[in-house]
Amino acid sequence: TLRTSSAASDVYKRQANQKALANKINAEYEVVGIVTETRVYKPKITLLTFLEKVVEKVFLSSIGSAWGGMKTYYDRSFHDYPETAILDAENINSQNVYDFTKELNPDLIVISGTRIVKEKLLSLQPSIGILNLHTGLSPYIKGGPNCTNWCISTEQFHLIGNTVMWVDLGIDTGNIVTTEFTDFTGDESLLEIHIKVMEHAHELCLKAIKHVANGKHANVQQDKVAKGLTYYTKQWRLKNKIDLVRNFKKIKSVVKSGEMDRKRRKVTIIKI
Repeated sequence: TLRTSSAASDVYKRQANQKALANKINAEYEVVGIVTETRVYKPKITLLTFLEKVVEKVFLSSIGSAWGGMKTYYDRSFHDYPETAILDAENINSQNVYDFTKELNPDLIVISGTRIVKEKLLSLQPSIGILNLHTGLSPYIKGGPNCTNWCISTEQFHLIGNTVMWVDLGIDTGNIVTTEFTDFTGDESLLEIHIKVMEHAHELCLKAIKHVANGKHANVQQDKVAKGLTYYTKQWRLKNKIDLVRNFKKIKSVVKSGEMDRKRRKVTIIKI
């Protein structure tokens, strides 16, 4: 039996997509424990940020609605985490997370959506390792808050995809186990794109877990694949959101014309 431990970010209440992933893993393997990270935010409200929020609410509501709709989609099937030991922490790198995980002694740790894992937690070194599910195509698109939205905002539709990598001290920089594009027909709404990306991410994660559980150890250095860009949450501003809404209208023609496929042929992915 593969004993797995899961760590997930639970910013703004428990994320339904994280609950879905934990349940899907638990259906195939023994999840011996889950750590959720509920961060405490104290945003500074200025006149500019207030005005930006008003503009987003009135003109760019499709962005938030798509992400919220994706969580509702998962909430219908996965109301809570699987029954196992659960620890909620403000910081994934805290002492209580280290002690909790060490006591569980898992074969494999799977991380999704947390802040950067630091040396102390990495020092646990479970027998198989620590995997990170990144809902972006590394090394091309890394960071946050949402790489799918960054791809649309920057008209890099062909780079929408997912990665499973070994965890290191960087931002989505660990050696790659596998990467795949997420496929589209071109007829999807923004909500449907987010659901497809997340469903594909979960499938890829399970595929990677099975791969490493069978003793295989795919381990490809990202700088051997290509150079990419790291996006930061603080960069995700009003202009980028406006670009997303404007550029989203172009996806259908890019997919239907074959332009997306042509661009993807020039991108290196790591299959298992």
